Amino acid sequence: MTDYSSTRALIVGAGKSGLAAARFLTARGAAVVISDSKPQSQSEFPQTTQNETDSDGFNLLIQSPGVPLELPIFERARARAVPVIGELELAAAELQGHIIGVTGANGKTTTTALIGHILLHAGRHTLVGGNIGTPVTDLVAPSTPQSNVVLELSSFQLETVQTFKADISLVLNITPDHLDRHGSMERYIGAKARLVETQSAAGFTILNAADPNARSLASRTGAHVVWFNTSTPSEDAVASAGGQIWLGLTPLMPESDIPLPGRHNVENVMAAAAAAWLAHVPVPLIAEAVRSFPGVEHRIEFVRELDGVRYYNDSKATNVDAAEKAINAFPGGLWIILGGKDKYSDYRPLAPLLAAKARGVLLIGAAAPIIRQHFSEAVPSLPLTDCGTLDVAIRTARRLAAPGDIVLLSPACASFDQFQSYEHRGRSFKDLVLSL
Repeated sequence: MTDYSSTRALIVGAGKSGLAAARFLTARGAAVVISDSKPQSQSEFPQTTQNETDSDGFNLLIQSPGVPLELPIFERARARAVPVIGELELAAAELQGHIIGVTGANGKTTTTALIGHILLHAGRHTLVGGNIGTPVTDLVAPSTPQSNVVLELSSFQLETVQTFKADISLVLNITPDHLDRHGSMERYIGAKARLVETQSAAGFTILNAADPNARSLASRTGAHVVWFNTSTPSEDAVASAGGQIWLGLTPLMPESDIPLPGRHNVENVMAAAAAAWLAHVPVPLIAEAVRSFPGVEHRIEFVRELDGVRYYNDSKATNVDAAEKAINAFPGGLWIILGGKDKYSDYRPLAPLLAAKARGVLLIGAAAPIIRQHFSEAVPSLPLTDCGTLDVAIRTARRLAAPGDIVLLSPACASFDQFQSYEHRGRSFKDLVLSL
């Protein structure tokens, strides 16, 4: 256990990972202060507001994922050569076991959960966390040299990585997201790239062969590259060919056996199977585990059928690419709920797809005027209804949808204008639908 008794740490951001980092450091002797825009009324740690806090007097700053690195407090610390790291980097020195890191604009949660499911099915000691579930620092204590640690990692977590190394890394895709935070695609890709750039030659980097931005990272890693989503079976790839998924030159399973809807989930299964394959899980056990995987909450999650209308919660679709994948998972008859907090997205690519598949588009949240403008420019005839809030959108869909139709919450936006998180939004959707 690292000795932090001479450390005075300032943790900027009192979210789940910030509080976990505070517990981690305090247990190792550090003096900890938490700075947040809205300090909690009850806390076990000293707190202050960000605009009242200076980095002077601290010799370590921890950046929570939701806090931009460009804040003056971080700039002053860096000017004094004070380390500014994230919770992932804090855990890196003590986290034990075989580490599998998963990143990408979309599919991270499903793929991470599926890898964990496969490893557990194979009888491995498995820990799953990071951007989902358990913070990384909370995984340190239960980790052992025999553990398999599967981490979902966001660009926010990766941008401060220096020494963290994954044994197996996966980059599922890189499409525009979080540009309001990173400022450009180049910086966004650079943050994702930290996962593969820190790997050693003994590691494996799993990249999506069909995604140009993910493919470009092959030149930025020293690890052995394994491709997934290829169209021809080969020894160093996971392929989709002839309706079958192949691990190298070995057939894994028919795509029709995958219990999750949509082509994007075939890609997620290929990625997860690649990681399990490199972790030496026998191929028959991988196939068994995929067939028994229940999916994850808020990802094209079936909620109920009422009067012949099916309702699906895809609240985790917080960007345009994720919403596009959800729309493509259904044949048509959609009443789609879009909107939330805009992330400087271009919504126009969704318009022709919705013109072909949607009976109506129900707009909610702060981004509604932007989405309306983009759709009106791309497909002026697209039927749009301004609903404002989620409950109004659901009641509108209930009134208009006919038997055989589908009501889909797939917002293509962040949730923070009206909800605490995408989980809060998704659970609100389910509560409202179940109360109809």
